Amino acid sequence: MPNLQLTPCEAEVMDVVWEREQATVQDVVDALQRPLAYTTVMTTLRILEDKDIVCRHEKRGRAFVYRPRVSRDQVQTGMTRDLANRMFGGSIKSMLLNLVQAEPISANEFDEIRDVIRDLESRE
Repeated sequence: MPNLQLTPCEAEVMDVVWEREQATVQDVVDALQRPLAYTTVMTTLRILEDKDIVCRHEKRGRAFVYRPRVSRDQVQTGMTRDLANRMFGGSIKSMLLNLVQAEPISANEFDEIRDVIRDLESRE
């Protein structure tokens, strides 16, 4: 199973790859909100390839086209579990309570959370 932990730079690059479903190094450089050197993006994609998060799919001219091997949801789940384990002793409840208490939640967001909880309860 791939290492589903991403650094902030890796997450920026993956946002582009996930959005486009495939991308060259230059595609990523052009799509990023902040200036990042071509070589930095190339190195980041190689690291992501080593982690089995992307793969080189084909060549477009002289450039490799990278495609995601894992979904954004898989990475979010992996990173969330890791955060809960490292910072909250594995307690999802403690992590959620911390998030709810740390940031204000709008009435609409609270209603959405309540709906998800009700849906989970009805499955049990």
